[in-house]
Amino acid sequence: MLSCDICGETVTSEPDMKTHLLIVHMENEVICPFCKLSGVNYDEMCFHIETAHCEQNELERNFERINAIQYGTSDNRKDNTLQCRTEVNSGILSACASNHPKISAQSLPKDGTLKHKAFYSENLTESRKFLKSKEEQCDLSKIKGSIYETMYSPPECPFCGKIEDCSQDMEAHVKTKHANLLDTPLEDCDQPLYDCPMCGLICTNYRILQEHVDLHLEESNFGQGMDRIQCSRDLELAHQLQQEEDRKRRSEESRQEMEEFQKLRRQYGLDNSGGYKQQQLRNMEIEVNRGRMHPSEFHRRKADMMESLAIGIDDGKTKTSGIIEALCRYYQNAATDVKRVWFSAVVDHFHSSFGDKGWGCGYRNFQMLLSSLLQNDVYDGCLKGMSVPCIPKIQSMIEDAWKEGFDPQGASQLNNRLQGTKAWIGACEVYTLLTSLRVKCHIVDFHKATGPLGTHPRLFEWILNYYSSEREGGPKVVCTSKPPIYLQHQGHSRTVVGIEERKNRTLCLLIFDPGCPSREMQKLLKQDMEASSLKQLRKFVGNLKHKQYQIVAVEGVLSSEEKVARRQASQVFTAEKIP
Repeated sequence: MLSCDICGETVTSEPDMKTHLLIVHMENEVICPFCKLSGVNYDEMCFHIETAHCEQNELERNFERINAIQYGTSDNRKDNTLQCRTEVNSGILSACASNHPKISAQSLPKDGTLKHKAFYSENLTESRKFLKSKEEQCDLSKIKGSIYETMYSPPECPFCGKIEDCSQDMEAHVKTKHANLLDTPLEDCDQPLYDCPMCGLICTNYRILQEHVDLHLEESNFGQGMDRIQCSRDLELAHQLQQEEDRKRRSEESRQEMEEFQKLRRQYGLDNSGGYKQQQLRNMEIEVNRGRMHPSEFHRRKADMMESLAIGIDDGKTKTSGIIEALCRYYQNAATDVKRVWFSAVVDHFHSSFGDKGWGCGYRNFQMLLSSLLQNDVYDGCLKGMSVPCIPKIQSMIEDAWKEGFDPQGASQLNNRLQGTKAWIGACEVYTLLTSLRVKCHIVDFHKATGPLGTHPRLFEWILNYYSSEREGGPKVVCTSKPPIYLQHQGHSRTVVGIEERKNRTLCLLIFDPGCPSREMQKLLKQDMEASSLKQLRKFVGNLKHKQYQIVAVEGVLSSEEKVARRQASQVFTAEKIP
């Protein structure tokens, strides 16, 4: 019985063994019995076993078995098996030695085995070259034939190259002719040894060492190249991620900026959602749907509104008159903590309605200021025949002033259009409209706080000087002919109608707020008015803490030449700044 050295299968005869090797281990996939290496041909697998698994010492065992055969210490079956194995191994060694000059006696250790590391490191490279050249030169059938011939070709001495007829003769030749090489231990050899500085492998020749080190360097260079490629890919990926992040950030910033812009447009009434008329009708419909307004009341108010818009005059439904007179009477008889009080000329209060709630304060304050001027004979020349206009009419009047050439920068900011919008107006627009009507006025800008905790005491002092300039001393209550003052701050505007000087020498402004409804203002008309009713009018220094305040103060009437001069000056708007 013969046993296969590769897979261990037993067969009855040598021809069966050859057939087994050809079919199982040459035509089928060859697998290393020690490390399970696969994907190589039979020739490469044999060389792999002889070189990579030196610890099994297969050749040494074969030589021991040949010795046993030579001296008759084994039976016929073992003899046949060892002879087959020896022929295979001897054939491989003979083929490698005959095709590669470097595989010679000088490259083998003196004990005749293939266990020396230098032999493996040298012949591994050379044998791979040999096998590669064989594959390139022959097709698969020719390679199988060469392997078959190599396995059973006459053995050749690995030391001197002599060819013998059989493995027994070759073994005898090696034992007799090269006994000194086999008997001399490697440690006693005088040949110099070379250690690999990178892995510690011992080589017997410096050229072998150089080739071995070159392999290390090639692997290192390949690894470094792969690292550079990976680093380049990482940098490219990082760059792409950064670009994507920047794109998302810019997109988010653009979106937020657009949202803020749209929010500001809605806040200042520039979102094309309609003007006074549309808002009035919409809010009245909501009141009807909620049951707070009867449908008949809705239609009556709608008719009144349409009539007011047609003639351009305010319908007076939000007006409260006679408040200044009532306040003068109250201060004459009460308010014992007040030393003196100054009032403007007679002025009517106008509050916001369904049509301008949330954006019409500037227009309502202009109505208050104009109501006072219309009752003052000084301004009959420039305001003759006028009535208090409705809000859409005021928008039209400001547009006409822009067309005359007043405040082109302000007109551009509001797209030269106010009618049909809910656009806010401020001190500049009020100044523009009054100047176009030949009313002399100027703007004073209190652009920063002048007192502790963000207060504006200089504003109070300026208003006191404005009203008290006509009289020094005199009675407790002073009713002046001065028009009220338009007071603007961020997000809102009001009208100053007087100022108190209290006994503790503090100042308190009296202010009409268009956000205060008529029912609250009418409480001031009662004969038995209480001091608590004045709370909505009084504003002390500590109550006005906005960052900036602007006022529009009326001073008289402009001539035609002065009007033209002010129109030219409004090309670049300037204001008096305090401080």
